[in-house]
Amino acid sequence: MTKRPGNLWRGKWGAAAVFAVALLLTPNIALSKSVIVDGSLTTALHEAADGDILRLKQGVYEGPFVIDKSIKIIGDRGVTLKGHDQGTVVRVLAPNVTLKNLKITGSGISLAEQNSGIFLDKTAENAVVENNQVENNLIGIYVSGAKNSMVRNNHIIGRQDLRINERGNGIQIWNAPGTIIEKNTIEFGRDGIFVTTSKKNIFRGNILKNLRFAIHYMYTNRSEVSDNISIGNHIGYALMSSTHLKVKNNLSSGDRDRGFLFNYTNRVKMTENVVRGGPEKCIFIYNSNKNEFTENVLSDCLIGIHFTAGSERNVISGNAFVGNQTQVKYVGTRWLEWSKDGVGNHWSDHVAFDLDKNGVADSVYRPNDLTDQIIWKYPSARLLMNSPAVQVLKYAQSNFPALHPGGVVDSAPLMQMPEKLAKKAQK
Repeated sequence: MTKRPGNLWRGKWGAAAVFAVALLLTPNIALSKSVIVDGSLTTALHEAADGDILRLKQGVYEGPFVIDKSIKIIGDRGVTLKGHDQGTVVRVLAPNVTLKNLKITGSGISLAEQNSGIFLDKTAENAVVENNQVENNLIGIYVSGAKNSMVRNNHIIGRQDLRINERGNGIQIWNAPGTIIEKNTIEFGRDGIFVTTSKKNIFRGNILKNLRFAIHYMYTNRSEVSDNISIGNHIGYALMSSTHLKVKNNLSSGDRDRGFLFNYTNRVKMTENVVRGGPEKCIFIYNSNKNEFTENVLSDCLIGIHFTAGSERNVISGNAFVGNQTQVKYVGTRWLEWSKDGVGNHWSDHVAFDLDKNGVADSVYRPNDLTDQIIWKYPSARLLMNSPAVQVLKYAQSNFPALHPGGVVDSAPLMQMPEKLAKKAQK
């Protein structure tokens, strides 16, 4: 019986033909290669095809460079990509680019032109930037609209020859949903990580030192800040005009002005963070609503929490306020309850009994009185602190709570710092 010609495509020859056609339709996969570069990187970039891996031998490669193909650039030890103190050193335009094991230095210093060590354009989605030394650039790494990028395990050192407000940020993100910034060390820029007008970002496990703000949020929603360490910055974590943030297990150590700053920030869950080492204010909360502050350790600040400007419906419970000169500064006439479901906060200066031994003090805690509010409003009144009139006023308020003008009340203050928080405070 004679076979019809069409049956040929159903046999082994047909399968081979289909595979051949597939290869012709996807030449980049078929022809991708690994290339050793020991000369001009600019030439190698021009000759590369999508999918190629460029392996750079030790040496200095003179830039600037534009990457417009989906390739990987991986350096041996001692590879430097060097700009000429103008513009951006490495500009990435293609998706799925990897930059790894490189030293990148020598950008220009124009903030208006966003001069950067590495600039990921909005077309550079799914970029991976890891294990690089990004040094002496204006902006270290700029993720400008490049969605789902990964910036991991880089050491970024900003310029120290400029005043702090003239420097660029270590890592800057604009409108790059899905971007992850993790395990980077960032020093000597303006802000360590600055993000604006974005969403669904994760910043975790970064170490940030000698900066203005360690992490600075603006108009960024549904994102996470976790396991970061801020050391010796003006402000640790400045979270502004953002909503639905998870802020967990971060450390502010030795920051000067604020450990955490919340400004027009709503629906944040802040838990298991530690502020220590003497900033002016452990936490400053301004016009921020519907947030939860639980299981945080706030220690050795001039003010534990400064709470102001109409912030409402916040939950503050299960925290430890330890050794702050003033535990709470609240200037207002409303009553604010800082306990939830019978769990308040631990206050190191609260002297009370626990006769029923349930771990909750038998007396409520009021961190501020009328005298405090007078002094905050009229600082010169501090001269009268030891006068008989002030002492009589303090005595009257302690015996007649109704004389209080409003303020923070913890109706279930904890006698001891929870064990979990005690361990965190000792780390």
